[in-house]
Amino acid sequence: MGQSGGMDRAELAQFLGTRRARLRPHEAGLPSTARRRVPGLRRHEVAQLAGVSVEYYTRLEQGRGAHPSRQVLSALARALMLTADERDYLFRLAGHASPASPGMSGEVTPGIRYLLDSLAETPAFVVDAKYELLAWNRLATLFIGDPATFPEGNRNMLRWAFQLPPTDTHWSDDNHLNFARHSVADLRAAYANYPGDPGIAALVTELLGCSPRFAEMWASHDVKVRRRIVKRVEHPQVGWLEFECQVLHVSTADQRLIVYCAEPGSPTHDAFRRLARQAATTVA
Repeated sequence: MGQSGGMDRAELAQFLGTRRARLRPHEAGLPSTARRRVPGLRRHEVAQLAGVSVEYYTRLEQGRGAHPSRQVLSALARALMLTADERDYLFRLAGHASPASPGMSGEVTPGIRYLLDSLAETPAFVVDAKYELLAWNRLATLFIGDPATFPEGNRNMLRWAFQLPPTDTHWSDDNHLNFARHSVADLRAAYANYPGDPGIAALVTELLGCSPRFAEMWASHDVKVRRRIVKRVEHPQVGWLEFECQVLHVSTADQRLIVYCAEPGSPTHDAFRRLARQAATTVA
């Protein structure tokens, strides 16, 4: 990984380059010149915005720069208009502490399990930072399958998604692609939060080796903790459904409680209620 003294030079260089390439001059308050070979900012423009020398910034992007201070990193984050998640990631790549993050845990507290069970008419499940399924309610199994039928080592939602063949119809669905991109960006945030975590590192290595689509998304260096997303899916029993996929963070364990929220009184809400009654009758 090219690390030295806690600083990942190669990753830092790539991250800075991809963030610079996505930023347009007018977005950074710079005049747009007529001719540009590439649409993003130039290195000297980033250096000017951050108040550092062009030579210093160039060395950072070439993976041979000195260890940047927190002040310099803050200036670069402002110049590149990084999000909060991206700024934290930048600091970690440079070997600096970001705002304290909780420890990752696979233990689901009784309170969260009670909450899952109480959501009888709402699909809900819990994953850890690497999208390993930890707990779920009955209605969720009608959407994601029954994780209990899989071995404990093979309950990873990212693995399931990226093991689909390239010709699978899911990859032509915008909602599925959106979910995949959000999840990969969330995984990259976790990758920075837990440097050296064997579970996350093994999953990333596995997916890089078996999925060109994952490798492409990973190489984009998007960093974003997953939050809200709208999904539209066709369920075999009740047809088309549209709902908000809310991601609630369990801060004490860095887990995600994912809840499919339907608008009250909507066709999707009615469909959830019918499915819940069917599931309860089947179990009874």
